[in-house]
Amino acid sequence: MWRVTMGFEVVTKLEDKVASFFGAPYAIATDSCTHAVELCLRYEDPYEVTFPTHTYPSIPFLGSKLGLRWTWKEEEWVDYYQIGNTNVYDAAVLWKMGGYIPSTHMCLSFQFQKHLKIGRGGMILTDNKEAFEIMSEMVYDGRNSRDIPWREQNIKTVGYHYYMTPEAAQTGLDKFPEAIQTEPKIWTDRDYPDLRTMDVFK
Repeated sequence: MWRVTMGFEVVTKLEDKVASFFGAPYAIATDSCTHAVELCLRYEDPYEVTFPTHTYPSIPFLGSKLGLRWTWKEEEWVDYYQIGNTNVYDAAVLWKMGGYIPSTHMCLSFQFQKHLKIGRGGMILTDNKEAFEIMSEMVYDGRNSRDIPWREQNIKTVGYHYYMTPEAAQTGLDKFPEAIQTEPKIWTDRDYPDLRTMDVFK
């Protein structure tokens, strides 16, 4: 069971605030939205996925990184899209009260261009308790506590160094009141180029 003590309680506070705002039972803070998506895909372990032609390039890069069979999908989207053949949603540009979609893993971004401008950071929203517990360990090097030194823990889960720092979380808490009072920008697929035109994807 995931345990939180001492210095990382500020991260938990931000997770709780964002989860409550979006209407999600659980939230896991990460260091970026791309890493949030990666953790969800590692958890779901799909055989094959589709990525939209208009998105940020780091998302389809995950197809190669994770050894997935993947193809492009031409689609129009507003504020979020589903990664095809999964229940993972890239909601990097979404900021909407009650916006969580049940039975999904929704991945948010707090990069400086996004609505909650932490500078770097992301979050996974989910209503799956097992997924929450497993990905909470995965995000922090497989550890089951954020504060007990890793040498004193028996790590049982393969993990990744993708956690949000307390300093970043405090920035998010400081900016949260303004974020909930400010009208968000509406993003669509047309805010992104067609990635198929880039040499790296040819």
